[in-house]
Amino acid sequence: MRQTMSLFIVAVSMVATFTALASAQQVSITPPRQEGTYVMHDFHFRSGETLPQVRIHYTTLGSPQRDRNGRTTNAVLILHGTTGSGHQFLVPSFSGVLFGPGQLLDVQRYYVILPDDIGSGNSSKPSDGMRAHFPQYDYADMVTAEHDLVVDGLQLNHLRLVMGTSMGCMHSWMWGEAYPDDMDALMPLACLPVQIAGRNRLWRKMIMDAIRSDPGWKDGNYQTEPAEGLRTAIDIMLLAPAARHSRCGRI
Repeated sequence: MRQTMSLFIVAVSMVATFTALASAQQVSITPPRQEGTYVMHDFHFRSGETLPQVRIHYTTLGSPQRDRNGRTTNAVLILHGTTGSGHQFLVPSFSGVLFGPGQLLDVQRYYVILPDDIGSGNSSKPSDGMRAHFPQYDYADMVTAEHDLVVDGLQLNHLRLVMGTSMGCMHSWMWGEAYPDDMDALMPLACLPVQIAGRNRLWRKMIMDAIRSDPGWKDGNYQTEPAEGLRTAIDIMLLAPAARHSRCGRI
């Protein structure tokens, strides 16, 4: 039977603690970490496309612990935002208030997992060479890959917490929907579980249209960067700060 997670109680208490920590002096730390790449074979995308191999790069901090029944008790999955990577959480403004001794996610106590999603960091992405021929992927494909990494790649059977920011926030909501028994709590940060609509969707479409309408784009098989389209896209981003900060929703 699906367990009822005390999501909101956990979220409220942790947000209150984060707020207090944000006003405290940050500690610059570089916790010992391990880097790895998990390769998934014959990965099926929701579009119906398949790739023989999909790589998911990840960083881990700390060590996993298990109870007497073999259940993982201290694993924490932290998911990055659009265009980011797991390494974004190693900067002092994040790791310095979370991962140090006595802090909320002290890596002496917790096993922290920081994956690079499909399309980001050192994971499989269109710019590896396939460009526009890379399968059409969405949030659901990313979450499936994250789950495969945790369960098959890292051999973990439970998570203490799934936390994400921005796009990773949306992924954390989707973890709760798709795998409700796989974690004790969720902490979505900086998004709402709603469809992308209105100005947010219009802003995204303007950026995509600016790039695709540039003759240098060549349907994604560009030989040089479509400079004019990218310049226009950047101008749109800089002129739309409100849309930029409300960019998270479910497609």
